[in-house]
Amino acid sequence: MSLRQLSIASLLLFTISLQASPPPLQIGENGRYLVEPDGSAFIWIGDTAWELFHKLDREQALHYLDDRAAKGFTVVQAVVLAELNGLRVPNAYGDLPLHDLDPTRPNEAYFQHVDFIVDEAEKRGLYIGMLPTWGDKVPSSNPGAGPIVFNPENASRFGAFLGDRYKSDPIIWILGGDREVMNQNVKKTWDAMGRSLKASSEGKQLLTYHPRGNETSATWFSDSDWLDFHMYQIGHEPRTANLHRLLGKSRQSQPVKPVVDGEPAYEDIPVRFWNYLDFSTPTRAPEHVLDENGYIVKPEYFRDGFITPHDVRIHAYWDFLGGAAGHTYGHNAVWQMYRPGDPIALPTLRDWRSALDRPAAAQMIHLRSLWEKRPLEKLVPGGDFIASSPPKHSIWAHSDDDSYALVYLPDGGAVAIDTSALAMPSFTASWYNPSTGQSAAIGSFTQSQSPTFTAPATSAYPDWLLVLDSSRADYPDL
Repeated sequence: MSLRQLSIASLLLFTISLQASPPPLQIGENGRYLVEPDGSAFIWIGDTAWELFHKLDREQALHYLDDRAAKGFTVVQAVVLAELNGLRVPNAYGDLPLHDLDPTRPNEAYFQHVDFIVDEAEKRGLYIGMLPTWGDKVPSSNPGAGPIVFNPENASRFGAFLGDRYKSDPIIWILGGDREVMNQNVKKTWDAMGRSLKASSEGKQLLTYHPRGNETSATWFSDSDWLDFHMYQIGHEPRTANLHRLLGKSRQSQPVKPVVDGEPAYEDIPVRFWNYLDFSTPTRAPEHVLDENGYIVKPEYFRDGFITPHDVRIHAYWDFLGGAAGHTYGHNAVWQMYRPGDPIALPTLRDWRSALDRPAAAQMIHLRSLWEKRPLEKLVPGGDFIASSPPKHSIWAHSDDDSYALVYLPDGGAVAIDTSALAMPSFTASWYNPSTGQSAAIGSFTQSQSPTFTAPATSAYPDWLLVLDSSRADYPDL
């Protein structure tokens, strides 16, 4: 427990089990993964809780953190100067983050609440992916509530303040906030903030940049000395080719850096919502589409439907098997911590508390379990061990020592394996269910065989992961 936590410990209304503080992270030797001190890959399973510091009180924040820790999340992404009018609308205790909208005059009372959440996250084994500010506080071609308050000089001072305050905490710094870099002066502002964060935190913490949808930090910051890994955002559409394009662009950028999907298609968000909403109106959607609480009661208005748990799992497995170092989950109600009667950022189907238990959120723990039993740091995307045309949207990868290989089939089907392309004299095969975390053994095989594997046929569980383990590897069952 930190010294500042002692002053507020009496406010806790329940006792939690202490976990080991998350260790400092670094970049792995091959430049592709974030790793812990022992060299094993850090498993980034993030959640976008953008309004966590701004809207939740301490009891609510504890409820949220307990839930995400229990569901296997490892990173909580939250914004200090929040998107939803975070400079003018105070937090749950009536405090604004800045005095007179001045980044060089932070409000200590506001930051004590941020301190509380950072410390409580640490006790639950969670990293905070901390955004110093949402991107609308910096000039861009996509203005938001703002106001614009940053320039290179005060961005450097604000970065120094944050870096010094949180340099001993399990923080991963995420600059940006859903914005492109409009011009060189804007880039200078982000560069100034990034360099001051790196210096004031004494290089103990990793930094990245969260871009606008369908973009990657590699577009602007490939050679920036403060940026340790790349981040991309795919936009809120299902099965989008943008994921593969942005992941590929980020991985091909030089010098080589790890890549994380920092904002996926959110569970329960209307697909291509921007085609149906009028952001000049308070309700965004026509009033007959919403009830008195602001919930969507006419889902058919959104003719493209909503992002499903299946869509969420597809993006998660595409990320990791495509070579990403991490995946971030998101929910349409949770990112904005929506409560009945709140100003509407995007219309939702439910409130943030009930949204915590949506199916795909609970299924992230199965993704984490997979990487706790197979070394992610050895994973190499692709490989020529697929013997014939695989089912559409499938993706595969193998370990650099050929101790295991994976094939993800989003819609089931059959896949033929060319065992001559795998250095596995003998191996076992099994099916892993991304929805339930259960596995089923298929059998043992030798390199002289080239089997075809057909996923279990069930409408309840459309997607399956084929796991091939070398007999010499002695991996635990999934």
